[in-house]
Amino acid sequence: MPATPDDTRPDPWERAFAEARAAAARGEAPIGACLVKNGEILSSAGNRTIEDHDPTAHAEIIAIREAAKKIGDERLIGCDLYVTLEPCAMCAGAMSFARIRRLYFAAEDEKGGAVENGPRFFSQKTCHHRPEIYGGIRASEAVDLLRDFFKARR
Repeated sequence: MPATPDDTRPDPWERAFAEARAAAARGEAPIGACLVKNGEILSSAGNRTIEDHDPTAHAEIIAIREAAKKIGDERLIGCDLYVTLEPCAMCAGAMSFARIRRLYFAAEDEKGGAVENGPRFFSQKTCHHRPEIYGGIRASEAVDLLRDFFKARR
C-alpha cells in the first residue's frame, strides 16, 4: 500500500538504515534490519557481533528473535523483513524456519550473500520455506554506507 501524506506509520527502510548507522557508530558492520507485520514494526536491530561477542548476532537474527518473543511464536507468518544487505546463509536459514513472508534487501553481497549470490539458499530443494524476495531497493545508499565504514577502518 503506497504511503500517503497523512500516513503516520513508521518507514521500515528508515528504521533499518538507522539501525545500520547506529551499528557503524558502535564499530559494527553497518547492517540493519526491520521486521514488520501488518504495517507495524515488531522489531529492528543492527549488527552486534562484536558488542555481544556472538558470531550469530547479525541484524536479521536479532530482529527475528525479538519479534518471535514479542508475538510469542517462532513462526513469523505474515511478517516482512527489511535488511540493508543481502542476507548470509545463516540468516536465510533463520528466515526460512521463521516463515518470513517477504524479504526486502538493499545491497547485494557478492562475498557473503546467500540469496542472489553464493549458495542461493532459497533455491535449494532442502529449503523448507521461500519468502518472496525483492532486492536492490535503496542499494546505492547501503553500498555508500558500507564503503564509507570500511574505508574509514583501513
